[in-house]
This record gives sequence, C-alpha cells and structure tokens, in this order.
Amino acid sequence: MAQISVNNLTFYYEGSFDNIFENVSFSIDTNWKLGFIGRNGKGKTTFLNLLLGKYLYKGSIDTTTKFDYFPYQITECQMQLSAADFIEEIKAGCEPWRVICELTELGESAEILYRPYQTLSPGERTKILLAVLFSGENDFLLIDEPTNHLDRAARENVKRYLASKKGFILVSHDRDLLDACIDHVLVLNRKTIEVQSGNFSSWWENKQRQDRFVIAENEKHRREIKKLKQAAMRTSEWADKNERTKIGFDPIKEHDRCLSTRAFIGAKTKKMQSRVKQIEKRLGREIEEKEGLLEDLEQPVDLKLIQLVHHKNMLINIKDYSLQYTGTDNPVFTDFTVTINQGERIALQGDNGCGKSTLIKMILQKIGFRDTNTTFLEEGICEIAAGLVVSYVHQDTAGLKGDVAAFCKEHNLEQHLFCAILRQLGFERVQFLKDMETYSEGQKKKVLLAASLLTPAHLYIWDEPLNYIDVFSRMQIEKLLLEYQPTMLFVEHDIRFCKKIATRIVPL
Repeated sequence: MAQISVNNLTFYYEGSFDNIFENVSFSIDTNWKLGFIGRNGKGKTTFLNLLLGKYLYKGSIDTTTKFDYFPYQITECQMQLSAADFIEEIKAGCEPWRVICELTELGESAEILYRPYQTLSPGERTKILLAVLFSGENDFLLIDEPTNHLDRAARENVKRYLASKKGFILVSHDRDLLDACIDHVLVLNRKTIEVQSGNFSSWWENKQRQDRFVIAENEKHRREIKKLKQAAMRTSEWADKNERTKIGFDPIKEHDRCLSTRAFIGAKTKKMQSRVKQIEKRLGREIEEKEGLLEDLEQPVDLKLIQLVHHKNMLINIKDYSLQYTGTDNPVFTDFTVTINQGERIALQGDNGCGKSTLIKMILQKIGFRDTNTTFLEEGICEIAAGLVVSYVHQDTAGLKGDVAAFCKEHNLEQHLFCAILRQLGFERVQFLKDMETYSEGQKKKVLLAASLLTPAHLYIWDEPLNYIDVFSRMQIEKLLLEYQPTMLFVEHDIRFCKKIATRIVPL
C-alpha cells in the first residue's frame, strides 16, 4: 500500500487560454478502487497523463507506484498487423497466453488476436487492449473509459474483473460500472476537487443532499441581501435629506434652531453615512459568501429539440433481411425483421460485430446520406418512407477539426443556437475559440449531439451516442428524450439509459 500525494498542482496546455488545474492538492491510496468523475474537459485524462509523467507541471506529485495506462496507443503501422504481432511492443513482457486467458474472461475468442487489427470492430479492439492491460501484475492501473464500444456481456465481464481487483483509477461515466467496481470517488467539481468513500450512487445521493442545502442557504442569503440593500437605501436617503438641512433655515418656522445646530446635523449625517458604509461592507461579504456557495452547484439546463411529423406512421419496414459486405463470404446477419413507427424509440442490442452499425449504414445509404459509400449485398425487404429526414450521430468522432464557427458553416447550423446547446452541455465559452482537434473525446461527442439536436428530423439515429459523455450530460439527454419523445433508432450499451429511454429493445 502506498500514497499518491498531489500538492499545489497547476497545469495548462501550451497556447491554451485557461488552466486545467490550479493549486490542486489531495491524497489517494493505491489500495483503493477509485472512480474518477467529472464533466467532459475538466481534466480527467490529463491528470492520468500527468501521473505518467507526460507533461511538465507546477507543484508536486509524489509516489513510488508503477503505472500502466489504458487505452494503449496503436500506430498506423500496427493497425495493419494482427494484435499478436505487436502486443509486446505496447506492453513490455506481455505474454500471448496470458492475453488469451483474459480474452476468455472477457467473453471473446482468441481468434481476434490473429486477424488484422484494422478489420476488427471497435468493441473487439477494446477487448484486446483490456486483455493486454489485465495480463500484467503489480501495476497500479489507470483505466480511461474501458467500456466504450463494449457490448453488454463484455461490460459485465469488465465489472466482475475490476470488482475483484484493488489498486486502480477508473475514469468512467457508466453508472452501473462505477457502482459495481469502486469503493472511493475522486470528483472534479466546477471549482473544487473532493475525495470521498463509497460508490457512485452514494456520492450522487450526498451531492444531491448538499445541492439542496446550498440552494436553501442561497435563498436565505438572497433574502438577507435584499434586506441589507433596503436598509442601506433608507439610511442613505435619511443622510442625504439631513445633509440638505445643514445650511439655511427659516427663523420664524424653525424658532428653536440656531447656527450652532449645523455642527449637530453634520455629526448626525456623518454617523448615518458611516452606517451606510458598514451595511455596504456586510452586503459585500454576503454576496461573496453566496457566490462561494454556488461555485460547485450542478444545475443542468433543460435541452430542446424540434421533431418533424411524417405523413406516414411506419417510417421503416425491414423484413426477413440479410446483409453482407461486397467481396466477403459470409453475411453480417440474416433473417432480421423490425418496423419503426412514429413515437417509438428502438434500441438495437447485440454482441460486438453482430451488425448493428452495419444496419444503420445501410439505412442511411438508402436515404441518400453522405459519407456512406460502403457497398452491400442484400436480401429481403428494407423499405424507407419517402421524404424521410434523419438526424444522425456517428459513433466515431474522428475528423472533427477547426473551430465552432467553421463547423457551423460547414453543416449549415445557426451558430448562436449551436453554442447555446454546447453551453447547456457544460462547455465554457473559451472552448468555442479552440480547434476541435484539441477537445476531449467527450467534448467532441457533444459537438455531434448538439448538431443532431439542432437538426429537425423525422427520425433520430444515434450510434453509441453516450461514449465519453459525462454523467450530468447523460441525465440531461435522458430528460430531453423522455420529455419530447422523438422517434429514434439507437445503439447504446449503457444499461440505465436503455431502460429509461427505449420503448422497445430489438436483439440483432
């Protein structure tokens, strides 16, 4: 057991407008199973990289611990090879037989180790990298979003594995995974950092209780501030009125007054003005205290979307459908049947590689959607309603570049509305001036979601929309979809999200 002590840590990226961390101090135990929680872009992945010594920083991080980090970086050259050919390059001393054992634990065949890496699905790639990570011993693991792209069975296997292990920092927004695996949380709040024992649910319950207390205290401060302002105004008015009576008086009407009264009035006015200054100082303290209370309060803003109404109730009809990539020997899937009617929110579920994203590509291609040039061989019925307008969120964020203004121009979006949605999803204004290539993966995904929400459509097709998205934004999106009830076809492995949102779950 060892300690990781962080003292007065300050860090910012070169050329950036703002600090990621500023004078941050805390300690964690390497025996803990620590969940790392925070809004996208707050610095979770950055902190893991600081532990690995990748960046220069001010302050100190003291530890004797040896770290291993997930996900490993795969080069373009390695993408052309099978994983078996390069696993020792990404983790020194990694033995293939250990990786095969871990793949079995993750519910995957050893066969994927020997296929070209670039031909694997995102979920299959994730399983290989997790198997490599878990094959080692005596390392303190820094695990960054391990369940993105993983199917439900693989997520359950990851849960079981992490629940049996001690000594890791887990960055995840999957609430079920955090509840199952961790015994402490490290939380990046809006302005502060806290370490707390317990899992996600216990922390969330404490946070909601704390937020309710803060809101009540804030209301009390508002009332106090209002009273102080009124008292200051009255006293100031009395002082001004009294001051005006110092010079000049009517000896007949004010027979009891003489020239020496002027000094008395001046002293009385000075006392009143002093009281006004004291009230103003107290007012300043109250306002400062109120602002301090609110600095970590999470109050997600309700999102909106505009759904189009189609003249037909059935938007998509798929019956006894089989699909196969041109030039391959085996179909991706066969004899698949589903209908999508207006108002339905259908969740496609199945193992990695079963064809969920392939089906979505085929539907988009029939609608005439851009960037879907893959050729397929198909059998059966796949009918799309004429004039169907689709808003699509891709599971991959690669290719995002340029600033927000350039993105809006390219996609014909109203910039001020687009920025408003991003602000509601937790973006700071300073982010709008940055190149999107510098965004975190969660921020990039929010760009795609914001563009989809701003696009009026009959049908929303979202392919793993919650990958990398923080917990607070997930809750915002859940609330939006339950309120507006758009017609949707989506692929998502977040169990809680599917239970809340899907009107029907269709296995593939």
